[in-house]
Amino acid sequence: MVTHRIALIPGDGIGQEVTPAACRVLDAVGRRHGIAFVYDEFDWSCARYTELGAMMPADGLDRIRHHDAVLLGAVGDPSVPDHVSLWGLLIPIRRTFRQYVNLRPVKVFEGVDSPVRGAAAMDLVVVRENVEGEYSEVGGRFGRGFPEEMAVQESVFTRTGVSRIAEYAFTLAAGRRKHVTSATKSNGIVHTMPFWDEVVAETASSHPDVRWRAEHIDALCAKVVLDPARFDVIVGSNLFGDILSDLTAAVAGSIGIAPSANINPERDFPSMFEPVHGSAPDIAGRGVANPLGAIWTAALMLDHLGHAEAAAEVERAIADVLAKTPVRTPDLGGTATTDAFTAEVLEQLSLGALLTYAAPGATG
Repeated sequence: MVTHRIALIPGDGIGQEVTPAACRVLDAVGRRHGIAFVYDEFDWSCARYTELGAMMPADGLDRIRHHDAVLLGAVGDPSVPDHVSLWGLLIPIRRTFRQYVNLRPVKVFEGVDSPVRGAAAMDLVVVRENVEGEYSEVGGRFGRGFPEEMAVQESVFTRTGVSRIAEYAFTLAAGRRKHVTSATKSNGIVHTMPFWDEVVAETASSHPDVRWRAEHIDALCAKVVLDPARFDVIVGSNLFGDILSDLTAAVAGSIGIAPSANINPERDFPSMFEPVHGSAPDIAGRGVANPLGAIWTAALMLDHLGHAEAAAEVERAIADVLAKTPVRTPDLGGTATTDAFTAEVLEQLSLGALLTYAAPGATG
């Protein structure tokens, strides 16, 4: 039996509803594969900020530094400015733990209608640089309250940062369909984006078996909508990767199904896994949130922890629910609750295990 200690941060809104669903699936698949999970739950959230003035305690990072992984539900509430909640929790975790890869796989599942014609064959991964770029702390506000008030925000791109995210993208593509698209805007952003292009090109030269091309972000967004199946791995800066992640999730049918992983590839620190959908305060508390994004996120965590077979089982169960049953949450056009959808994933997980067990002795 292998035991993993997970820092569990349900967070805000529907994070409180989808995180338990993901844990139920993890525990179910873990029992079959000899994997046990110990969850240490933390109340770090906007609710905590409202009560105590901080998203997490001062020693919060030290409390989770030695966990095997962090599983996060969602963060955000209308009562707390987004930059306060983000910079008070997620960004410190990502940067302190060197989670410089944000990995966001996207596909159109059988049984899910994309709002985009011809998207059924879409199966891509957005690789987002996660700790520098446009989301830097360099800058400030000047002349507050006066007509000449101004704000300056500096983007920070380092050779180390760009080369390591490009290397990750090309290595990933080498095991997929061998194609990388680099998001840029070097025709308008005169310093950082040409630098990005140069470093990506240098990295590409070490991967002659992987085709690649650079696309300006505006044209790239249009092409993702017009012909999403053409893309394999898309690598982008912090801002461009963020935008592309939500765009591709929408093309796939719902942002509620999109997973993500904040990865420290060297494994010097725990990686953090979170669905893309956010806290969705408009539906929080109604029990109708789609848990698929959180469950798929849990599968990414399983794979990262070295349990590829268990992760594949979870992904197959998700696909089977969508392809073989009518069970859908409202974001996918159905009426199922969070609990009902989760129960169906668990059912398909059990059926898949029975079929796998029976297959070697089957005689037809």
